[in-house]
Amino acid sequence: MNTIALRPPDVVMRLDRMGASHPTRLSFLRAMMRQAEREAWKVAPSAWEIDDDGFGHAVIRVDMPMRSYALVAFSTPLADAMRTDRVIAEAWDTSYVLYDGVPDAAEIARLAANVPLQEAGRFSERDLILSRANKSVRLFAHVVERLAEGRQPDAAQIENVGYLMRTTAVYGNGKFGIADRDRISQRPEFAGPFRAEMLTVWLIRSFTIALAEHMARRRAPARAAMLDPELRRQLGVGNSTGLGMAPFLVRHPFLLHRWMLARETALARVRSLPAADRGSIDGFLAALAAMQDNIRRWKTEDAEQGAALLRLAADCDKIGSKAGGILAGEAQPWDALYRFAEQNLSLEGQEAMVALMLEPHGALIDELADTMACDEAAVYRIDGAMSCGALRGLIETHYGWALAYDFGSAEADARFWYVSEEKLEPRLGERHSEPGAEREQPLAVARDIRRLAAVLEAEPSESPVANLLLGQPQWRHVVRRVQLAAGNPYTEIRGNLIDATMRPIDLLRSKLAFFGASRFDPRSDRWLRISLFAGAPFPEDIAARKTARAAS
Repeated sequence: MNTIALRPPDVVMRLDRMGASHPTRLSFLRAMMRQAEREAWKVAPSAWEIDDDGFGHAVIRVDMPMRSYALVAFSTPLADAMRTDRVIAEAWDTSYVLYDGVPDAAEIARLAANVPLQEAGRFSERDLILSRANKSVRLFAHVVERLAEGRQPDAAQIENVGYLMRTTAVYGNGKFGIADRDRISQRPEFAGPFRAEMLTVWLIRSFTIALAEHMARRRAPARAAMLDPELRRQLGVGNSTGLGMAPFLVRHPFLLHRWMLARETALARVRSLPAADRGSIDGFLAALAAMQDNIRRWKTEDAEQGAALLRLAADCDKIGSKAGGILAGEAQPWDALYRFAEQNLSLEGQEAMVALMLEPHGALIDELADTMACDEAAVYRIDGAMSCGALRGLIETHYGWALAYDFGSAEADARFWYVSEEKLEPRLGERHSEPGAEREQPLAVARDIRRLAAVLEAEPSESPVANLLLGQPQWRHVVRRVQLAAGNPYTEIRGNLIDATMRPIDLLRSKLAFFGASRFDPRSDRWLRISLFAGAPFPEDIAARKTARAAS
């Protein structure tokens, strides 16, 4: 039973803290890999039609207890002038689809004609996830060259880049005609958030390394080497992510609440433990050592993130010097350790401490990963019978942070969110210097709450909300949010999303940490690069581990 309360939303949901998030063992890719090991998923190529230059297609099959899936990968020639991470690109080095089942020759032909086109292709309900990736050209070429010579690639180059391929999109949920989420949401293997997307990226990682090794063997069949297992583990899948992902957390408030609630419940459980046993202390210290190693490999060109990394490294040194004594000598030692972090570490260090504390307590918290999905439609219904007075009370109780903003100032009302007509992706405009504000998307939650509060002042307290919305339906989305927040404290980000100083990458990092991303490298305040699965096991590693445990 928890004796420590969950951290309040006024602490947890601030943009600056969300922008310091770290992946944890509840992150989606970690939960997926645990499921793969528990259910003994079998992963192996079922087709490999790749030529000497690395072009062609491959099929990687995944057999699960109830069904099979396949990653169908296409590698195609790409001129350097066409290689770009921007969403407006029309061609890529590689493209992928996660297929429902195992495709036959006719289906592979259909996919070959469409998957490399991505948005311009035509897809069916058998196509679950769509993705594309570009090579990290210099590192990919270096790895192939060295392996063909029978040598290992330079470890420093592997460390500096960290991936051979970098995805520019991983699409799901019905986009561009692929399968709707409803098709797979009730399947146990995909019941958790973004499990199908994480499986796709995990398999892309395996394909990428297999592609490099294949090209090396074709160049020098007699002497080519396989990639050293330690260097192999260091390679993840890169990703470039921009504003297209940022509004997701605002548009899905109940899903955000479930993610945050799971993590905060896990933290409260650990903090409430009356003692720290030797195994959990050792696990914590091992996680700290792994984090320090990750910090050493974490490269960024962003001055602000670089400064945060220096603070994080210093914070980890402080943790290392204090953790042993606190965990061995304090009552409720994990709570004492967290309170030490609150009092002595930066925000980056405090959120790193959360990840470290969760790491050795899988038996206590891993089941919470199964609570992070939700049926959003069931909770987004408006209670029209609620009185306007009661609705005003909810705003006063739960939205004091929003009422504090002065939207009469140019700085507080500096930006607007809109959808690009060209690519149907969210963008952020400057209200006072750019056209298009008339197309603003309803993402300025704090401003809209203030405006609704003013409207409610003119309504009779006893009048039902339904009457207000019949005459002014433009407030439906705001009323829905207020009613939802009443019983779900982590639905709202405590920040002004149209402020001149708002950094969209704080939203991106928060979401990506839940995915399991690491080594965040902002390239501006609107896009960043990350790594997925760096240091994580491969499918064959998990299978070997499962077999070894069964044998012992």
